Amino acid sequence: MKSKNTGTTDLRAFMARVAEKGKQPEPTSATPSSNESQMQLVIFEGQSGSETHTIPPEPERAPHTEAPIAEDDDESMALDESDSSDEDIYNIELDPGLRTPISSYDVNDQDSVRRAYIALGRCKPKMQKKDFPQHDCGGKRRFQPVWFDEYKWLEYSLDKDAAYCFFCYLFKDSTKFAGGDSFVNGGFRNWNMKARFRKHVGEVNSAHCEAEEKYNLFIKPKASIREAIASQTTQYKAEYLARLKWSLECIKFILHQGLAFRGHDEGKDSKNKGNFRELLQWLEGNFEEINKVVLGNAQQNCQMIDHKIQKQLIGSCAHETTKFVIEELGDECFAILADESSDAYQQEQLALCLRFVNKIGEPVERFLGLAQVADTTSLTLKEAIQTLLMKYQLPISKVRGQGYDGASNMKGHVNGLKKLIMEDSPSAYYVHCFAHQLQLTLVAVAKENIDCKWFFGHLAYLLNVLGMSCKKIRMLRVAQAEYMIEALKLGEIEAGQGLNQEMGLAWPGDARWGSHYETVMHVMSLYPSIRKVLFRLGRESNSVKALGAQTMLEVFKSFEFVFMLHLMNEIFGYTSDLSNALQKRDQDIVNAVDLLEFTRYNCKF
Repeated sequence: MKSKNTGTTDLRAFMARVAEKGKQPEPTSATPSSNESQMQLVIFEGQSGSETHTIPPEPERAPHTEAPIAEDDDESMALDESDSSDEDIYNIELDPGLRTPISSYDVNDQDSVRRAYIALGRCKPKMQKKDFPQHDCGGKRRFQPVWFDEYKWLEYSLDKDAAYCFFCYLFKDSTKFAGGDSFVNGGFRNWNMKARFRKHVGEVNSAHCEAEEKYNLFIKPKASIREAIASQTTQYKAEYLARLKWSLECIKFILHQGLAFRGHDEGKDSKNKGNFRELLQWLEGNFEEINKVVLGNAQQNCQMIDHKIQKQLIGSCAHETTKFVIEELGDECFAILADESSDAYQQEQLALCLRFVNKIGEPVERFLGLAQVADTTSLTLKEAIQTLLMKYQLPISKVRGQGYDGASNMKGHVNGLKKLIMEDSPSAYYVHCFAHQLQLTLVAVAKENIDCKWFFGHLAYLLNVLGMSCKKIRMLRVAQAEYMIEALKLGEIEAGQGLNQEMGLAWPGDARWGSHYETVMHVMSLYPSIRKVLFRLGRESNSVKALGAQTMLEVFKSFEFVFMLHLMNEIFGYTSDLSNALQKRDQDIVNAVDLLEFTRYNCKF
């Protein structure tokens, strides 16, 4: 997908980190010691209010002494702060065999696409040697992962089982050389001819060397800008980092609380400028050290409050969090948990989580990302999962487990997602959530029993009669309050903290664990109050609603309804304990089987 024109971007922050590799920045006094200092993001607002960029402070170096920059493993997770478009730059194709040529993008977008690819780094699947596929080329040969360290430009396509040149993909089209090259067009697959790697590099004036030179010049800050920043005072640098720190702290708080960032009116006279600006303004008014460096006391072109800055810092938080997850996983195997949902715009999307054992032996689950999908067919979902995994260079061959719902497109043994994943990773065994299975089993059994169908049909009608208006809900609350006062006077119930809480009547859901038990339990607790409300509703008028309340009252008082109410409460009580136990993170299979046998024994009549 082609990227939109991102205009001026903040790639130089990324460049500076690369250029500073192996060097220590000059010491500064009063520099805030926080992770934000590693995320040196310098963005200045122009006189018109829009924000342009420069680079972060760095130590001055002698000209013409920089060594050529080669990609490091840390750079594969480097952050691209460019963001003048709402489109996520990481939604680009990482697999080199499936990429769109740089020349196919709009000329104004090409540099932005290059920045995005440089931020993501080369495509280096984290696979062991034995996991790479073999094919016949002078005998059974396969790609050797050690070549990644030997050739800093080399990347590998899982889809094509071929090697490509990262530098040439990004910059060969802009050189004077023309013609084909297997490392750019089609990919190189002759694994028995390693000498072709050196031949591709060629002499000093080769196409590859010119592309590499352009790559190094692209990611290096220019000397004139570096000298301009080096002239800034230590105090200025410290104030900038402090301003960045507090903007980032506000963003982290809002993200943690799941709140919106911006308001509909962020002007100077607005009474509510949005959560981000209001929180920063509150900090400014209550802490003198913060007041010295933010908002009114900051330069007008470097206040760090523009919505573009907010987006960049949000992206930084997301990127650092995902980077931590990938580092925590390392080269270990993992299981995937996936589910479909729809967003506020009714667009289908897939949520993907990783489940693995961390370095101290604890099973953990980590959210990896969301992917929009055109439909929920198994092929589409598999492609979305593969794309998300490839984005973080996680090979699907290391998947050792799958967890989805029980829909046919997910667990189907012929064309389901489970089957498609196991074709690429035979050890990726599918597990359907046992708590979900228990809920679906209870619902299915209840629908097959005539008495249960009769009971739940009338229960649904009861909820419809009582829960369709605020007036009826209010009547039920008043009736329950009167009943509680009378019961306390007679000593039928005890008073105390946490006792006799207000209850409501919620609709049970077939896929919502324990919801039927909760509804049945509340109907039992509110039984006297419900009878009183139904009686009052039936005497209000001769309307259809009043007749419905009278009919429901007769059923509600019947022996059959009361008997089924107590029976369902007893059965769901046992199954609810089992369902809650199956949902525990620290549950083991032996204890789960024992609980299952205990539930089966107690449910025998």
